[in-house]
Amino acid sequence: MQVGARLLSRRTSRRRFLIGSALGAAALGTPAIARERARLRLGYLRVIAVDGQILTGLDRGSFDREGIDFDLVEFNTGFEVVEAMAAGKLDVLSAGGVISSLLPRGGYTAFLVNDIEIATAQLWVRPDKGVTTFADLRGKRIATTRMTTAHIFLDRALRANGLAPADVEIANGSMSAAVNAFIAGEVPAVALWVPFNITVREKAPGAVKLVDASAYYPQSAVVGGWVARQDYLAANREVFARIIRGWADANDHMLRNGKAVAGALQKKHYPQATIADIEEALAAQKMFSSREWKRLYADGSVARWLQQVSDFFLSEAPIAAATPATQYFDPSLYLATV
Repeated sequence: MQVGARLLSRRTSRRRFLIGSALGAAALGTPAIARERARLRLGYLRVIAVDGQILTGLDRGSFDREGIDFDLVEFNTGFEVVEAMAAGKLDVLSAGGVISSLLPRGGYTAFLVNDIEIATAQLWVRPDKGVTTFADLRGKRIATTRMTTAHIFLDRALRANGLAPADVEIANGSMSAAVNAFIAGEVPAVALWVPFNITVREKAPGAVKLVDASAYYPQSAVVGGWVARQDYLAANREVFARIIRGWADANDHMLRNGKAVAGALQKKHYPQATIADIEEALAAQKMFSSREWKRLYADGSVARWLQQVSDFFLSEAPIAAATPATQYFDPSLYLATV
């Protein structure tokens, strides 16, 4: 099986149970804190921009030392994970830009941000199908998954280059199906997210990356992060403060030890990928230290980024009396914890 195809394999409801222990904390040279442990159902996507801090934190014992255990539930797409949350199947989720489609519905709170998806979304074209520029896309079909980071990026890329979404035909499907259609030559363009670019490079060597999301940063910043039900978070703020502390330890370790972290993620969690693939995925996201995030939480930057993505989703699927980001994003717990 090709590297990219194996990397992209998913198991929609794969569950892993992590049992924290005092021995794990002691092995890291940190005494375990005597407290009641908390177990939460965490839904997440198998994408470095989403699971990087989760996996690093689990490997380092960052969450274990805080008395946090996760029942991990892996999903194929952001749409699936937000629908699982809406159905009450999760206590907390970590996903990409799609969280900004759930939060305006009301009843949910974003309390932690992972990163900014700088170049995780990319637009690939096939010159052999007559597409080498944005002008060539007029009237053409572009495969992608609607209501995702890739869709948001595609909308902005088209508008920035003199095209309206109505000037093209969006072929909607799962990202696997979109990429397969592109490789098969059924569509001349695909808007995808990392790591599906690996499959394209391997199986469609003549394809060209026309642009990625970094061309439109920071005006089009897409942030991903953690969401919980509003009532659940309000009743368990001390537990969520511990999650934040565990996340901060993992996040700052990733920033200080980029190469080592890439190696660990490849070896333990993404063995079908190369270290270069993992490093590319890490470079496609913009991370800040836990202290730098404090400034971005406090000055309203995160709320503005969340709102601009919500505005996109609301233009696609309006919600009556939609909750604004200034209400659904609560920075207070993070600011009091870090």
